Amino acid sequence: MGIAGYLALIVWAVFVNNFVLSQFLGICPFMGVSKKVESAVGMAAAVLFVITMASIITFLLYNALLVPWDLQYLKTILFILVIAALVQFVEMVIKKVSPTLFAALGIFLPLITTNCAVLGAALLAIQKDFNFMKTLVFGMASAVGFGLVLILFAAIRERLALNVATPKAMKGMPIALITASILSLAFLGFSGMVRM
Repeated sequence: MGIAGYLALIVWAVFVNNFVLSQFLGICPFMGVSKKVESAVGMAAAVLFVITMASIITFLLYNALLVPWDLQYLKTILFILVIAALVQFVEMVIKKVSPTLFAALGIFLPLITTNCAVLGAALLAIQKDFNFMKTLVFGMASAVGFGLVLILFAAIRERLALNVATPKAMKGMPIALITASILSLAFLGFSGMVRM
């Protein structure tokens, strides 16, 4: 696969097959952490690290441990254990480096463990039979797509919170859901660009 193939994979993972807007994976942090851009950027960075590392480690463990021993049926359990260990590591680092970000992320940081986008990236890479380089690019691009949507949505929600013209009954979650659906329609415009 040449550079054009990897660029197509990146466009496909970030825009066409976006985890949040196309596959509806990772909705919990998408709705929960998207009230402020600062916390959305922190969550996007944490998810970028976790998805990328989880994709690499799960690919290596799957091909070096599960396939030779014919234990592929254990992949989900193994992948969840890897993701949980990575999230604990990220949680310790964020708590040490930025206590304010740690407090802002609150309960959503440990929820990365159960974030189906992280597990989805690892499982989709195996399901699509990607090699190591494709798995790495797919994991990073999927995480970038997740982060992009999270930050865009947080910026829109911050602006909407300042808007006094929003009807009282629509404030909060109703307008957030409508905004998410419009954002999803915007990303639907990319659907015909690349096929994988």
